[in-house]
Amino acid sequence: MLAKTIKIIPQARAGIVERFGKYQQTLDAGLKVIVPFIDRVRYLIDLREQVVSFPPQPVITEDNLTVSIDTVIYFQVTDPVSATYEIANYIQAVEQLTMTTLRNIVGGMDLEQTLTSREEINTGLRGVLDEATGKWGIRVNRVEIKGIDPPPSIKDAMEKQMRADRDKRALILTAEGQRQSAILTAEGNKQSAILNAEGDRESQILSAQADRESAILRAQGEGQAIQTVFQAIHDGQPDQKLLAYQYLQMMPKIAEGDANKVWVIPSEITKALEGLSSSIHEVAGIPQNATPRKRVDMGSSEPQLGPTADDRELSNANEAVQEAIAAAESAANPGRERSQPTVDPHDEESSEGPASPGAPPTA
Repeated sequence: MLAKTIKIIPQARAGIVERFGKYQQTLDAGLKVIVPFIDRVRYLIDLREQVVSFPPQPVITEDNLTVSIDTVIYFQVTDPVSATYEIANYIQAVEQLTMTTLRNIVGGMDLEQTLTSREEINTGLRGVLDEATGKWGIRVNRVEIKGIDPPPSIKDAMEKQMRADRDKRALILTAEGQRQSAILTAEGNKQSAILNAEGDRESQILSAQADRESAILRAQGEGQAIQTVFQAIHDGQPDQKLLAYQYLQMMPKIAEGDANKVWVIPSEITKALEGLSSSIHEVAGIPQNATPRKRVDMGSSEPQLGPTADDRELSNANEAVQEAIAAAESAANPGRERSQPTVDPHDEESSEGPASPGAPPTA
């Protein structure tokens, strides 16, 4: 009698008490006392959230393809009395309702949409199940699609399509990379050509400037040389005797050469020199006896020395010119007494050579 009077209800459970086969009361968790032999705990309902996984169900899509869909449902009993007396087996009822609702939702979608619209299917299932199971004292908290398996042929076709898409994307990326590489290479070649052209231009400009400076310096040097010679001629006050001396200096060069084996100096060389000097006098307009002239100052690019150095150089130049004039006079008039007994060694060397028979010795 004590065992039939005292009942212990576990936590998160609800006991349905019947009296003579009729619902009497609902017992919550804890120690409860009932009337023995009259009341009894007929059902013990679990009030915790339950998870039920249903086996794969074949579903036909809008494009007449059969797919297998696995579902998982999370539900909880909120009214133990309704869950006991409103439906015989609420778990089986939820399973069948899930299958029919899933067929209705997926039947309006094609295969691609079915594979990519899991959230939409879950939301539709939850709304229909929650509305249908409310009167059974059950609340559907969540519905999840565990897996959608198309037929093997469809899987093969999808894999081929996916592989083709991947190959397409790979080719596109490869072409894009080659395009970018070609663009970058062309830009690099362009920049290199521009830099090379600029370098060539700068090199040509610098070469032209160097040539111009070289030509200018060369012309300045030639001008300074001409100015120096011109100034020396004016300083020396040349006359016809100097020209004759220059003629004698050029005579050894006439004999130079491989073909000139014998060179004869005639005895009438003095008369020829006198005729040459007279002709040169008439043609060139150079006076027989030079008179001092006014010096022409051509300027100098070299730094000017002190007055002592200029005087010394000028005196040396005058002495050299006087010696040359004296040597020319002695060469032009061998019979006349010379003012200076010294003979220019250069003139002696230039006059040496085989003489003709019977000719007098030359100076």
